[in-house]
Amino acid sequence: MGKKVLLGVTGSIAAYKSVLLCRELIKSGHEVKVIMTPASREFVSPLTFSTLSGHPVHDDISDGKSWNNHVELALWADVMVVAPCTATTLAKMAIGLADNMVLATYLSAKCPVLIAPAMDLDMWAHPATQKNIVTVKSFGHSIIPVGHGFLASGLEGEGRMAEPADIVSFIEHFFHRSHSLDSKKILITAGPTYEHLDPVRFMGNHSSGKMGWALALEAEKRGADVTVILGPTTLSTSHNRIKVIKVVSAEDMLQNTHDLFTECDVAIFSAAVSDYRPEKMYAQKIKKSGDTIQISLVKNKDIASEMGQIKKKHQITVGFALETDNEISHAQEKLHKKKLDFIVLNSLNDAGAGFRSDTNKIKIIEKEGQMFDYDLKSKNDVANDILDRLENYLIQKDA
Repeated sequence: MGKKVLLGVTGSIAAYKSVLLCRELIKSGHEVKVIMTPASREFVSPLTFSTLSGHPVHDDISDGKSWNNHVELALWADVMVVAPCTATTLAKMAIGLADNMVLATYLSAKCPVLIAPAMDLDMWAHPATQKNIVTVKSFGHSIIPVGHGFLASGLEGEGRMAEPADIVSFIEHFFHRSHSLDSKKILITAGPTYEHLDPVRFMGNHSSGKMGWALALEAEKRGADVTVILGPTTLSTSHNRIKVIKVVSAEDMLQNTHDLFTECDVAIFSAAVSDYRPEKMYAQKIKKSGDTIQISLVKNKDIASEMGQIKKKHQITVGFALETDNEISHAQEKLHKKKLDFIVLNSLNDAGAGFRSDTNKIKIIEKEGQMFDYDLKSKNDVANDILDRLENYLIQKDA
């Protein structure tokens, strides 16, 4: 089905590909409107885009006629595609600047945003650029992978804007995937839990919640009704289509999970829940006295195991295991003990995996015994792998 595509063009030599992209989108049955940055006019004429698209091109935010159009265009679009997206535009998107028509419209957009970067290989590889990629992904945007080849600088490597045909395929696959979890209610636990010792101290762990939030963003993109029960974290988790319930302790997380579990189709237990809590929380700050202190701990209930006891036949449950030794055997033991359908295993022995990292390396083990091994990837890409496996599992279950 044809979509309303808002094409944002920025100041890169790759802007010539956007002319071809505009034409390919229209040939594929989509309606296209084009907005441009002032710098992009140095590479392609607005007249070219208006002729191809059949719509006026907006390229000057200070133009009295264009000022309100950034809101109207954002509301009109089914998807906004920024292609090419320069390193400068990417940085401005990451921090929320709005000094041209493309950026002002971007900040007004409620539709999905797809970004096709284009820059030289060293600019693409720079830590600042990669940090900005992570940031815009955390907003729920999708990055269209860059190509490898000869660049305008004469160098060869990564940084080329994807080819127009590949971008069209990406857009159409994006919309196909955006309905793959329609009508599914997905409950996700994420982040750490904190167990208070006294008013100022607690027991906890280093979980950032990034993996669980990446799963939530990707599940929502696929059409799922997503609720996240989130432990203490510094993540920005404002999202108008994802319900977030913030908790602190393992008991808080267990109670909220129990209240919502019976209504969900899928539960993903990605939180790093404290195994133990202090037997007593002191009302006042514990004073320093002596060289040692003894604190009694009691075991918290395992949330995944508790939900496994009340799990219904139609429900799918997914667990996580972070291990340091005998990883596979420990994960398999948890898989069966907690009555999970599959478990996501990662090891602290793998560089780039574990808490607070932006990357992860996983194995997925299904209860039937199948095992799937994945390379080190960003947590956003890992979330895609997990949900792809979930979709395949749902198809097999329904067959």
